[in-house]
Amino acid sequence: MPQIRGPLTYQTGFGNELESEAEAGVLPHGRNSPQQPARGLVSELISGTTFTAPRALNRRTYVFRAMPSVVHGRYQPTEVKTFDTPPFTQPPNPNQMRWDPFGIPAAEQDFLDGMFTICGNGSPNAQSGTALHVYRATVPMTDRFFLDADGELLVMPDTGTLLIATELGRLQVAPGELALIPRGIKFRVELPEGPSRGFVCENYGLPFRLPELGLIGSNGLANAVDFHVPDAWYEIEEKPCTLVQKFCGSFWEARLDHSPLDVVAWRGNHVPAKFNMYDFVALGTATVDHPDPSIFCALSSPSDPVLGGNADFMVLPPRWAVAEDTFRPPGFHRNCVAEYLGIITGKHEGKSASGLRPGGASLHNNWAAHGPDVETFELARSVELPPRKIEDSLVFMIESRQPLQVADAALSAPEFQRDYQDHWQGFVRRFPGTNA
Repeated sequence: MPQIRGPLTYQTGFGNELESEAEAGVLPHGRNSPQQPARGLVSELISGTTFTAPRALNRRTYVFRAMPSVVHGRYQPTEVKTFDTPPFTQPPNPNQMRWDPFGIPAAEQDFLDGMFTICGNGSPNAQSGTALHVYRATVPMTDRFFLDADGELLVMPDTGTLLIATELGRLQVAPGELALIPRGIKFRVELPEGPSRGFVCENYGLPFRLPELGLIGSNGLANAVDFHVPDAWYEIEEKPCTLVQKFCGSFWEARLDHSPLDVVAWRGNHVPAKFNMYDFVALGTATVDHPDPSIFCALSSPSDPVLGGNADFMVLPPRWAVAEDTFRPPGFHRNCVAEYLGIITGKHEGKSASGLRPGGASLHNNWAAHGPDVETFELARSVELPPRKIEDSLVFMIESRQPLQVADAALSAPEFQRDYQDHWQGFVRRFPGTNA
């Protein structure tokens, strides 16, 4: 039987230098590579950034484990059929696009086999870009583990709870929470409450960081203290298992005779974390007009300060709308960045509930015109404007400066709304014009 140590416990902070040990006295003091680590453990460094990265941006963690990661069988090519990597066959598409929630299948598939790619840009080979997926998991990963060498993973369930067991500890992630798993960290996904569905952002670029607050000041948006990092946890189990690695868009698997989750202690900042999106401190107008979505940015993978980020992650939580003499939902707009929007629960204030439901998502590529559907527009331009709480709604959005290509499977999926543009038909022109 596996030797499992301790309940799920966490430390707090984002990007902090942290340390944790599941067994007292095994974490060395004042050094990371003692000649003989305690209890026969092995010291191993996981570098998330180059050694010479600026101190504030450097990501690395020293782990003290039972078996070094180099002990595994030879990697052989394997396949994960619906987990794809850009560039894709189809060119970026200027049409507005939307998908209904993907159903959870009756067939048995774990988190990895349940990944279904919607769109993406850039390339992990160039360490730039991002890919957006949905997952539908019906069975836990038992004798299989995953390492994504292409990018860090931002995972958001909208149905069912995930228990993500990583090398550095365990995260329990419920709908409304997100998990951030750094590039190169081994993990498996269990399903403590049965099947689960959700969204995944795979970031090939610079690691996500908290955006600078500027004139906002020292507090607000996603506060560092609200991120939870798991305490060390390990299992010592000798059993045949498989480690699947995604590397430069291809999948490889190697056989192991032991669980790779055997890290007994660690110190560093290249660590997994979770965040409750309801803890996001939303800001907004107190007078007139609708704020830009940048005010909802929780995490950023920077790229160009003028043209946009590699991936900016926004959270739109329950909040008050108080703007006077203002069209309160997001108005009609065209952006220089691509926007992918997903619903965790409730509805988006700019869309009717029948058009975009929890588990559903939309894509508006760079310069694609979009905005409220006709039903929402007509209501929002005539409704009375007392202070109103936007309740029972949790929405996220990911913006990227590079156009997003859509995977072939996502374009042919039955969930793809081929009539999405019809939601803007029936718009009434009220300006008569003079044609003088």
